[in-house]
Amino acid sequence: MKAVIDTSLFFIEYPISGELFTTPSVIEELVDLRSKCRYETLLAAGLQVIEPTQAGKRRVSDAAQQTGDADRISATDRDLLALALDLNATIFSDDFAVHNVAHTLGIMVHPVLQRHAKKRIWKFRCNGCRRLYLASGVCPVCGSPIKRTIK
Repeated sequence: MKAVIDTSLFFIEYPISGELFTTPSVIEELVDLRSKCRYETLLAAGLQVIEPTQAGKRRVSDAAQQTGDADRISATDRDLLALALDLNATIFSDDFAVHNVAHTLGIMVHPVLQRHAKKRIWKFRCNGCRRLYLASGVCPVCGSPIKRTIK
């Protein structure tokens, strides 16, 4: 099985096997000795560090806009999802926004320490005048914050 692993797997001792992949942006997030040692161990076991394609990144960004998770996923999350798309691999992550975008893209997700996330499509509603918008921010009508809510 091809598996793309998130940063969280470098901080815990979680048994994982198969063809393992991650992105350079994940490796940049490894700052403590334990995670770096785990990285070295997985690297010796065959972990491959690969940059995802721009086409994959664009598809992830489009899907994140569609689900309303664009402001919730980081650049590293986008890279992981894009790499999973490029490789047709399962992604190992506990991030619910990652799960949601992955479901939309048809990427298999394997939670590590959390439960499976349900698929959500978010909407954005002004706290003041209750108007609906496409993204969070400040309402141009009444000036109140626009908050994300379940559709």
